Amino acid sequence: MLRLKFIALFILVIIVALIAITVGSINIPFFVVIKILLANILPNNWIETQTISQTNQVVVWLIRTPRIIVAALVGAALAMAGAQMQGLFQNPLASPGIIGTSSGGALGAVIILATGLASHSILYIPIFAFIGALLSLFTVYMLATERGQTSIATLLLAGIAVNALINALTSFIITFSWLEYEISREMVFWLMGGLDNRTWSHVWMCLPGIFIGGFIALLYTRELDILLMGSETASSLGVEVEKVKLIILTSAALLTGTAVAVSGVVSFVGLVIPHIVRLIIGPKHRYLIPACALTGAIFVILTDLLARTLNRPEEIRLGILTAIFGAPFFLYLLLKQRRKLNYL
Repeated sequence: MLRLKFIALFILVIIVALIAITVGSINIPFFVVIKILLANILPNNWIETQTISQTNQVVVWLIRTPRIIVAALVGAALAMAGAQMQGLFQNPLASPGIIGTSSGGALGAVIILATGLASHSILYIPIFAFIGALLSLFTVYMLATERGQTSIATLLLAGIAVNALINALTSFIITFSWLEYEISREMVFWLMGGLDNRTWSHVWMCLPGIFIGGFIALLYTRELDILLMGSETASSLGVEVEKVKLIILTSAALLTGTAVAVSGVVSFVGLVIPHIVRLIIGPKHRYLIPACALTGAIFVILTDLLARTLNRPEEIRLGILTAIFGAPFFLYLLLKQRRKLNYL
């Protein structure tokens, strides 16, 4: 049954991606899209494309396809990071956006944009975004965790405080960059999240970090399951608790920082997707994390499609739409948690 669910999710990712490539400011026939994709994937001269306009070929292969791939990678990364955080903190409200990890990644990237280092190498952005995400995540973890236990209230308060501080620092940097209009404008729009003008270079920029982070996440699914029983129990079962926590936190920060580096701040993906997937797949991280990756990819591709088409030819920022979908879900979880605590 689980195998069928994974096959269905994988097929759904492909279908949604193809639809997203087809639909846009100009709609391109589905079979034309398939032909262009195959012509670029398969060896030369296997597929004839001389009858297809050059405009359609450029739109499909150089504009929409890399954008959709980046959307899928960002969704997968944020959803996996959210599943890791919720498992590690044993907290249903933990996610990259809520506890400041996304903001930390954004601050690292903004520093690179403001200093002009991004013009020397595009790789500076994911590196500094990862460092910012890692520092903010460890800060919240140290503030909210005592004797291996993380309280929901402390986690949220620490997340709010760290978010506020990071946002203030980010705004401070943007203020001093305001005279350079194009750079400051890019920063502001980038902080609202978006995938416009994503190219193949962005795909290759984020792919290694997300692949490594996802691989580490899959390697430590058993340890995450054991940690749900508590640190003392996990230690008695042979898990090196502090080492494992450090590795999982680093993996979550790498996934978040790399995603933020190419999409800006895209909120609530890491909060909503793991909860939905648990209802379908179950709580075991061995299945939960890869299912989150596929579902997160579907969610961000569809949300980006709405961002591109709701107000054509203008775009709505991706982060705005994910917040519209995610904020009510967060409030629902908060109320549910409060009722649970009142009941206890």
